Amino acid sequence: MNLTASGVALRFLFALLLVLLSYNPSGYSFFHWVYNSIHHITPYIVIAGLILLIGWGVYIKATLNSLGIVGIVVLAALFASLMWLFIYWGFLSVSDISAMAWVIEVLLAALLAVGMCWSHFTRRMSGQVDVDEIEEK
Repeated sequence: MNLTASGVALRFLFALLLVLLSYNPSGYSFFHWVYNSIHHITPYIVIAGLILLIGWGVYIKATLNSLGIVGIVVLAALFASLMWLFIYWGFLSVSDISAMAWVIEVLLAALLAVGMCWSHFTRRMSGQVDVDEIEEK
């Protein structure tokens, strides 16, 4: 199965949706919903939380399987360096916490999207396929 630009964009869009629905500085997120309803949890909150948990589980498992811990750390360091560059150029201010949060959330979504696509990229570049190890007893 080939990975297309629209496939990458779709994976990024779902990762961004997952991150922003979980928390964002606007005040409209699952975090804020739970925070404002902490004394009256409804089934809607529980179902939404479980759906978000499933989404995070899928993205984190795929990212760990394809990039590994070292790959995640290196990619996170690259993204942190990009943030530093934006601050250095004056595009981003350390004192603007809201803007910093938005940038971090977009970069987190990018990290998750790369994790979802990395096996496709490496297969295309090297011809090698990543598979999960299954032990037979």
